[in-house]
Amino acid sequence: MIGLLLSGGMDSVSIAWWKRPDVAITVDYGQRPAEAEITAAGAVCKALGIRHEIVRADCSSLGSGDMAGQPPAAIAPVPEWWPFRNQLVLTLAGIAAVKLGVTHLMIGALATDGAHADGRPEFVEAMSKVMSLQEGGITVSAPAIGLTAVELVKTSGIPREVLAWAHSCHVANFACGQCRGCVKHYQTWEALGWDPH
Repeated sequence: MIGLLLSGGMDSVSIAWWKRPDVAITVDYGQRPAEAEITAAGAVCKALGIRHEIVRADCSSLGSGDMAGQPPAAIAPVPEWWPFRNQLVLTLAGIAAVKLGVTHLMIGALATDGAHADGRPEFVEAMSKVMSLQEGGITVSAPAIGLTAVELVKTSGIPREVLAWAHSCHVANFACGQCRGCVKHYQTWEALGWDPH
């Protein structure tokens, strides 16, 4: 069984449309926009007929940066950086995946996510190795790791009315229009020649 770590952002929503996993797992780890992410992910899963699992584990006291509503740590490469975030969400999703019988878990890392150490191909490979060594033998992949957001949207064939459900804001349940997530969202829509409003 194939699972997808579905944040509800435009990248993971596009992968859901493209790859049609058996189940999607959304993790509320204490990030500020969690409820909007869950709503967006749920809408896409309903449209695709994909089972949607929600995992909640409040790790907000461990957060840093925009997504935690705190000043970024001194070592933060970007304002939204949260220490070990992808490792955290993959682990939490992996716990749910074992219970569901998922043997392969996809994550939405892109070619442009290299600003984060946990968005690089070597991180995905290392996490896959670690998770495959444990009970359940789950492997991890990032099917869009060689693509930009624009290339992913085009490759996925996702209709713009479905992509419009995505929630990419890093700081709130309503798009702030200012954070790096919102800026990337709007820039991607404009690059596709679509009106983002």
